[in-house]
Amino acid sequence: MKLSTDLDNKDLDILAALQENGRSSLGSIATRVGLSSPATAERIRKMEDRGVIRGYSVHVSPASLALDITAIIQVRVDSSTHYPKFLKKATAHEEILECHAITGEASHLLKIRTRNTETLERLLGELQSWPGVKASRTNLVLSTHKEENVLPLLHAREVISSSTRQK
Repeated sequence: MKLSTDLDNKDLDILAALQENGRSSLGSIATRVGLSSPATAERIRKMEDRGVIRGYSVHVSPASLALDITAIIQVRVDSSTHYPKFLKKATAHEEILECHAITGEASHLLKIRTRNTETLERLLGELQSWPGVKASRTNLVLSTHKEENVLPLLHAREVISSSTRQK
């Protein structure tokens, strides 16, 4: 298997540093990965240009914004005719944080955050009125023990290592 972006281990080291702290200074990242600041900046720019780095964000505490309800909603959309409309509505909805097409009884899995059960009920009513939505099943999250957006780099390192051995 080949990485589609031709990354090397230095790139992965930079990604690890940025995933750990996206506000790290260029100098501290360069020192950590053993490159000069200009070389590190160039690698970051190239990864941004190729879409490896899709952007930078901040992680905000949901409780600090009075978002006390997290729910996972399985949705069954009737047919492919309604699929584009469903995706457009789901991806535009502020309270829907994730939308995944899945296999199984449901066609989509949504992760939402909302203020309380009243706003959840309103969201569910809205969702169930969308064209093509045939059914939904909601699971409330009682507590969260791990919630990350950090991607594992181990597999990419294995691919790089195996392609280096083959050369």
